[in-house]
This record gives sequence, structure tokens and C-alpha cells, in this order.
Amino acid sequence: MSELPDYLKVTAADLGRDTPVKVRILGDMASVGQDMAKALLREILDAQAARRNATLIVPVGPVDQFPILAQMINEQRIDCRDVIVINMDEYLTDDDRYVPADHPLSFRGYMDRLFYDRLDPALAPPPEQRVFPDPQHPERIASLIADRGGVDACFGGIGINGHIAFNEPPEPGVTVSVEEFAALPTRVLSLTRETRTINSVTVGGELAVIPRRAVTVGMQECLGARRLRLYCNRPWQSAVARRVLHGPITAACPASLMRLHADAVLSVAEYVAQPPNIMLR
Repeated sequence: MSELPDYLKVTAADLGRDTPVKVRILGDMASVGQDMAKALLREILDAQAARRNATLIVPVGPVDQFPILAQMINEQRIDCRDVIVINMDEYLTDDDRYVPADHPLSFRGYMDRLFYDRLDPALAPPPEQRVFPDPQHPERIASLIADRGGVDACFGGIGINGHIAFNEPPEPGVTVSVEEFAALPTRVLSLTRETRTINSVTVGGELAVIPRRAVTVGMQECLGARRLRLYCNRPWQSAVARRVLHGPITAACPASLMRLHADAVLSVAEYVAQPPNIMLR
């Protein structure tokens, strides 16, 4: 076992210990979705109680939170017409245009089908407040955030290589300082082989279906949110969650930069909290 990184040996009870990140261990996959939906709703309600309009950065993954959130909003009659929802990323074609909304992997299509179309129109954010980064004008995200007075909370997951949104780590042999990486803005980029491979699991392992390009909200915008709330619900995230929390803070593991945030919480399913299976052999 001596050849394994020490962070892989961290027990569930010690996750996050001696770091500024609060770690929450939830139950099964369904409980993670419920928790994330409740956290999103709480951000909206807290902003309304403070007489502000909520601005949120959200992912499509890692859980099925949006149908749950839509049901909560409808049942509780929560007026979200002043809420701005900024989705953190979207797949692109090879010429850097959005994949069509009817593409099976389109995040725009997903949000319409499983969230916006399920909301009572009298409660829903209008179309102009359902924001995706524009690959032709990525700088508009920073301008929007500035106009709104900042982001209340950035929600997200963690990729197998530690990415947040599609903020991919530098390629091997490329050195980027933590400060430089934290300052990366919303931009268009190529997806790494690791990201495309793990994402192909959602389409039966067919790598050819996964687009090679994407647009992503930058690390600058994610880390600039007043609250950072990341969730992990995939069994393979057991190792990367430990690397994020207990490995080096480095651009090579983008989510490790959450340890530099003043209000960061990582919520994981109970099976993610358990050490990787390799430790049990």
C-alpha cells in the first residue's frame, strides 16, 4: 500500500479534517438529489427574505435535482420570476456552436425538459433569465454577474480529473499556477480524454457520441460566488473527493481550489465517503 497516495487512505470519518471545507455525508443517490434541490430552494428563499433577487450558477449533474426543485416551487408557490439561473456549461459542435437542443446530451434541452417546462409559467424565470454561457460571447457571463452584484451560490459536481464545470486541468507537461488557474474566465475549450471517457458512460460507453468541445463558466466566476456547494454521488468519486480534500491544492485538480474558498461545502453520498475499493483488498 505504500505506493498509494496518502489521501486515498483517508477514512470517511476524517474526510475534510484539517481543511476549511465542510463535508456532509448524505445517504443514497436519491437523498443527494433531494438535498441539492432543497439547498437551491433555500438560496432563492433566503435572497427573497433579504429583499434581493437570487443569482445562481448551477450544473445539470451530478444528480436529478431539477425535477424535484420544480415540484417544490410549484407546490409552495415560490415566485422565481426574478431569479437568474446560470448554467455552468454546455457541449459544442466542432465549429464551437451549441449542440442542438434536441441532441441527447444537450444541457439546454435537459433544463427545458426536466425543469423549466415543469414549472408553472406564472412562477418560472423568464427565458432571458435562463442563461447559458455563449460560446460567441463568453465575456457576457462576467458582465451579467457584475450587474447582479455577484453570485449567491455556485453549485456543481466534480469530474474524474477534478474539474469543476468544464474547467479542465492543464494537459500533462503544462504548468499553470494556482493563481493563474483561479483567474480563468468563462471560455470555450477542448474536453480532455478523461472527461469524454467518463461522460460516455451516460451513453452506454460510446465515446464517439461525446462532443470534443464545450463552453464553461470560468473558475473565476465559480470561486467568486459567495457560497460554493459541490456534490458527489458517483461511486468513482470516492478517490477524486479525497484528492480534492487531502491532496495538493493545484491546477492539476481544479476542485482542490475549493479549499481556498471562504464558504465551501462538499456533500457526498455515503458510498462516496467510503475509501476506494482498492484499499479493502
